[in-house]
Amino acid sequence: MANQFNPRDITWLAFNERVLQEAMDPQVPLHLRIRFIGIFSNNLDEFFRVRVAGLKRAMDFKQKFITESFYQPPSKILQKINEIVIQQQLAFDKTWKKIQAEMEEQKVFIRTPNKLTPVQEKFVREYFDEVVESNVIPLLLHENTPMPYMRDKSLYLGIAMRRKEWQYECKFAMIEVPSRVLGRFVLLPGDEEKNVMLLEDVITFNLPHIFSYFGYDDFEAHCFKVTKDAEFDLDNDIRTTLAEKIEKGIKARRKGKPTRFSFDRNMDKALLEFLIRKLNLTKKDSIIPGGKIHNFKHFMDFPDVFAAYRKPEERTSFDHPELKDSRVTDVILNTDVLLTFPYHSYTPVIDLLRESAMDPHVKSIQITAYRLASSSKIINALINAVRNGKEVTVMLELRARFDEESNLKWKELLEQEGVNVLLGIPDRKVHAKLCIIKKRYQGKTLQYGFISTGNFNEKTARIYGDHLLMTSDRAVMADMNKVFNVLRKPKEDYLPALQTCKKLLLCPVFMREKIEEHIDREIEEAKAGRKAEMVIKSNSLSDRGLIQKLYDAARAGVTVRLIIRGIYCAVNQKDFKKKIQAISIVDEYLEHARVMYFYNKGAEDTYISSADWMTRNLDYRIEAAVKITQKNLKKEIKDLLDIQLSDNVKARILDKNLRNEYVKKEGAEIRSQLEIYRYLKQKGNKI
Repeated sequence: MANQFNPRDITWLAFNERVLQEAMDPQVPLHLRIRFIGIFSNNLDEFFRVRVAGLKRAMDFKQKFITESFYQPPSKILQKINEIVIQQQLAFDKTWKKIQAEMEEQKVFIRTPNKLTPVQEKFVREYFDEVVESNVIPLLLHENTPMPYMRDKSLYLGIAMRRKEWQYECKFAMIEVPSRVLGRFVLLPGDEEKNVMLLEDVITFNLPHIFSYFGYDDFEAHCFKVTKDAEFDLDNDIRTTLAEKIEKGIKARRKGKPTRFSFDRNMDKALLEFLIRKLNLTKKDSIIPGGKIHNFKHFMDFPDVFAAYRKPEERTSFDHPELKDSRVTDVILNTDVLLTFPYHSYTPVIDLLRESAMDPHVKSIQITAYRLASSSKIINALINAVRNGKEVTVMLELRARFDEESNLKWKELLEQEGVNVLLGIPDRKVHAKLCIIKKRYQGKTLQYGFISTGNFNEKTARIYGDHLLMTSDRAVMADMNKVFNVLRKPKEDYLPALQTCKKLLLCPVFMREKIEEHIDREIEEAKAGRKAEMVIKSNSLSDRGLIQKLYDAARAGVTVRLIIRGIYCAVNQKDFKKKIQAISIVDEYLEHARVMYFYNKGAEDTYISSADWMTRNLDYRIEAAVKITQKNLKKEIKDLLDIQLSDNVKARILDKNLRNEYVKKEGAEIRSQLEIYRYLKQKGNKI
């Protein structure tokens, strides 16, 4: 029978529904539920900016491979997306109403212009005059003039203005809500209550003042936003540097085509029709009616106005026991250390770089950077190293989507400080997370460093679940050096140099091939009637070739267990000897680690990796996976996988119908993120 697959983009919407489920869950603390609705909204914005835009471009191509790569015709997927998004919007609106009711029970109110006390009205007028007005640019809209430029990700007020004595004449205007500059939330004066006002409502309250020149006395104002195609092409002009191309591409985003128009369903009908017409939108476009509030992404940073929240012990980070009382360098020169974030503190990573910056014997530091913290302690340590005479090389990936501008700024700063900044290989993003440090001591060259599943970002390490291996393994260091040598002087045919690596699995050279070899070995064992098992943890699983290998394994009777946070295109087939067991865990921390475990006749081959099982990662990026060789660390990773596979609180079943049903509770309640904390903490106490 033909293999079946779920379309990637439909499964992504199912993932975002799991995020919305967290906002719906009354067991989740209220401030976190508000954060989850912000995450849901931000995710959806990015989805329309990238994936929907890509589907619309793909509709222009008729080739068979387009349908094969998306698993269904793009037009059919887009239609399904619109249906799902509208249904999710209804669930979102209902969830937000419930959250607001609970906020009011805690005496937290979001005030609208018609529900202000006299004291609050005076405050809002003064706040507008002193803070907001200088950032507000009212734009009148006319039928015969072009639509003003609209920024992607910005929120706008659409305004219909009339005179009460003559309702038949109506003028339209729009104002960009300056939340980028001022933030979205304004705290109002109050006694026992906590009163919050949205910036757009501050502006709405002051519309008579803003448009006083025209003599209007009847105003309707409702929010809307436009999501644009965020992709840009990097031309092949050899006279243009990559940085210049990125700068050009960022500017080109301004002209991106709209991929979604969302609006307050109570908006003036004439104004709504005007906007749709001026934006050249049609029924084929995603026109999404919603509630009063839009751009909920800002609610990820909702003010801390709730009753004191006592963070559970399991939601705090602790020092890795082997690194408590020793220099990090001294420890990892003797043994491998596995850090699991955010349970373990990220401080040892910073400490290692700081130690290296000050160590007179350290000669060089090489590191990859993809997405950095806004005030990066990593970068500060590297700059300190340069100032102390070390040779520092940073492979800075400028093409990290939506971080391009900040990465260009980092490039300028690093180069000013004397850092050797590498920009990678044409047409290949560098997504591997590598760092290697070299020192010369007592006549010997010592090399050590780390490799990670996640970005070197101390801020996201507080909420992203990742693994980082600190090691001085010579074979690993040798392979890292080969990678950096290629990045330092990339040749047209750089692949042979990477193919000589022995300890790292690398993309795009042989990681796919090695994974397939591991799966084939498990298939042989299953066919021979012996134990065959594999556990894969990944953010996404969409690569057709590897899914088909998983299908082959399931047909042979291999026990295949998957932990996939987001995109999941596999579907159990009728002829499987053993059904694939797949779950997704969505909880307070973002599950971000990539792990591969193969039983391999009891050898238990275990890897941590930067690569998801997606074609773009495996074939079009520089990615790295490292084999875990120390027995205690292999056992630790397997134990962590087993805890997650036992989750019966936050785990959802991944199936063909994408219903997001929770795993049934059998026996004791197991919430894996809490259990992992207890496991690691208890293990540390024994050392």
